[in-house]
Amino acid sequence: MNRHLSFSRSAFFMLLSSLVLSATAQSFDFSFAPLKGTKHSTAIQVSPADRYGEAKEYGFDFIASPERLDAQTPFYFSVRVPDGNYRVTVTLGSRKRAAVTTVRAESRRLFVENVATKKGEQKVVSFVVHKHSPQIDEKRSMRLKKRELTKLNFDDRLTLEINGDAPACAAVSIERDDSVPTLFLCGNSTVVDQDSEPWASWGQMITRWFGPEVAIANFAESGETASTFIAANRLAKALSMMKAGDYLIVEFGHNDQKQRGPGMGAYYNFATALKTFIDETRARGATPIFVTPTQRRSFKDGRIQETHADYPEAMEWVARRENVPLIDLHSMTRDFYEALGEEQSKRAFVHYPAGSFPGQTADFKDNTHFNPYGAYELAKCIIEGMRQLNLPILSALRPEYMERYPAAAPFNPSQPDALSDFHWNDSPFFEAEKPDGN
Repeated sequence: MNRHLSFSRSAFFMLLSSLVLSATAQSFDFSFAPLKGTKHSTAIQVSPADRYGEAKEYGFDFIASPERLDAQTPFYFSVRVPDGNYRVTVTLGSRKRAAVTTVRAESRRLFVENVATKKGEQKVVSFVVHKHSPQIDEKRSMRLKKRELTKLNFDDRLTLEINGDAPACAAVSIERDDSVPTLFLCGNSTVVDQDSEPWASWGQMITRWFGPEVAIANFAESGETASTFIAANRLAKALSMMKAGDYLIVEFGHNDQKQRGPGMGAYYNFATALKTFIDETRARGATPIFVTPTQRRSFKDGRIQETHADYPEAMEWVARRENVPLIDLHSMTRDFYEALGEEQSKRAFVHYPAGSFPGQTADFKDNTHFNPYGAYELAKCIIEGMRQLNLPILSALRPEYMERYPAAAPFNPSQPDALSDFHWNDSPFFEAEKPDGN
């Protein structure tokens, strides 16, 4: 997965630091098709020759440029911007043909899903993308893992992925907007933005259901525990961007239970680390929210077996003691898997025979990590948990979510949506290596 030139870790941080400090542009307006007589008529006209790079602050990226701007092929488009929240407005559709377009950003965060437009029709959709680099300040940075050095979440640019059955994007505008509340996500491989097929997590799917009144900033990473997350300066980076009125979601316990040694344990170092998340978040006028860990797909006699020891209970105990809102994803995922059944639940995880993806030489049989469908369903579990807590941020939910799951008939993990109702266009990149954690 060579999406970037190979260079040293120190050079990587130096480059990011210089770019973040020097970048000054706060808004852009791009046209991918002639739009005379509209507000986009003064936009930068993009051509297939425009490629993002050291000498170009915007352009097509990662894969080949489309042969022509109205080609029915997926593409990536990147713009160099400093860290922050950006309101992105996409004008979808084509004057020449019907189209179906999906838009993702950064590491496959889903924002716009299967929008159909007739020939000559255009639809405008806005959302907020959070952009961050590893740099915290002149002296500190997040400690990234080797595999993260090529992740789109941590490079020098904001990247859009235009995909779909017959994608058509006529225009894109990007404008800095740090006024909106931000929902920061802290967790492990079940939360992280997964870059490549067929892996996915709920953190990159929940963006689908929120409008431009909120930003979602995912700092989760595979294999992390509550304490290693703090030690790697991931929490410090989130705190450096946090403001009053923001939220911080914390989902750990999955990998924490594997830690051994003096002082380890659910009611010792785990509970202490959770208290750190609470105190640091509240000190900045933001609201912490706990999420109990997802169940593993471990069946016996048709029922899910408990594999997380006393870590979910410890998280609930800390939440009660500190008056922290809690979403019980542990119970929701048990209901979800059991509703699907032992065999059909494989279809929510990375279970694929060899040859299902280009370059896949061995069977995938992973009972921890989700595929896009499983992650999509879990994101709705999180939203329903937020609705049960009556969080003010829910005012930013898109109307189509409320129409699909009204208060009188909310999403129920015991009655999940059928896989046949879920349509996902694969991103161009595939990864055979499973995420850290199990």
